[in-house]
Amino acid sequence: MLQSDLKERIILGIDPGTKVMGYGLIKEKGKQLSLLSLGIVKLDHLDNQALKLQRIFEKISSLIDQYHPDCMALEEPFYGKNIQVILKLGRAQGVAMAAALAKSIEIAEYAPRKIKQSVTGNGSASKEQVASMLKNLLNFQESPQFLDATDGLAVAVCHAFQGNGVNMGKKSYTGWEAFIKENTHRLK
Repeated sequence: MLQSDLKERIILGIDPGTKVMGYGLIKEKGKQLSLLSLGIVKLDHLDNQALKLQRIFEKISSLIDQYHPDCMALEEPFYGKNIQVILKLGRAQGVAMAAALAKSIEIAEYAPRKIKQSVTGNGSASKEQVASMLKNLLNFQESPQFLDATDGLAVAVCHAFQGNGVNMGKKSYTGWEAFIKENTHRLK
């Protein structure tokens, strides 16, 4: 197969948060992955929840405009003891999803355990282990100040490892209509 025949796509990975949101962008060409960007959005200095959500939407929209990803993968909020935390994380994830859906970008969601398993082979791996594996896999040296950046990158890599856009049983949506059609139970 010629190098030019290899399918190429850009994947945006998001680790939603209301204090720090992590993101990573990779280019997948055939089976080769390369790092395009990773970083964080600090939100803990904002007191107003609506301002945090606005900032998330603006940053995701900016990343989409700059890198033109073919798809976006997000870490699902995980169950915690504090219902307020899970509600805030769900809102952050929803705003990130809205930014992608507004641009008709396919989205997929992955459980934290699935992401760690895909990247390290261990669903219970630490954030440091995930970061170390990503540095080796994508051949970069920089250590981000916040591990939320490598968490976002891990979501993108997890999605790439699922192969050919198939989400291994996870739902993906191509627009608002598809999301609403598959989630009518959430509207009640």
